[in-house]
Amino acid sequence: MEKIFLKLAAVYFCVGVILGITMGILHNFSLTSVHAHINLLGWVSMALFGLIYHFYPEASGTQLAKTHFWLYNIGFPVMQLGIAMQITVPTVPVFLPITIVSSLLVVISVLLFAINLFSQLQPRQ
Repeated sequence: MEKIFLKLAAVYFCVGVILGITMGILHNFSLTSVHAHINLLGWVSMALFGLIYHFYPEASGTQLAKTHFWLYNIGFPVMQLGIAMQITVPTVPVFLPITIVSSLLVVISVLLFAINLFSQLQPRQ
């Protein structure tokens, strides 16, 4: 689980950097929020998930970790596409509910991550 989080983080890092460079070249910064979300939630957060699951393997093998992984990796890219479409095609109202639902999947997955850590990482005695 930790290796796939780290590999996906690297992919999102590349996507975020390429999007940032492209916006700079085009002098069009309308997708700045998408760029920021990809770098923070895609690169940084997923790399941290991977590192934490690497150093705490007891948390990595749980059903909560698997659910966290799938909800996050379904919700996050859909959320980014929804945000991008809301910005680039603001007259199409269908993208708002897509963005809201996918954002909620991301929030739920992060809460599952926290619950998983609190339940698996017991204090040493």
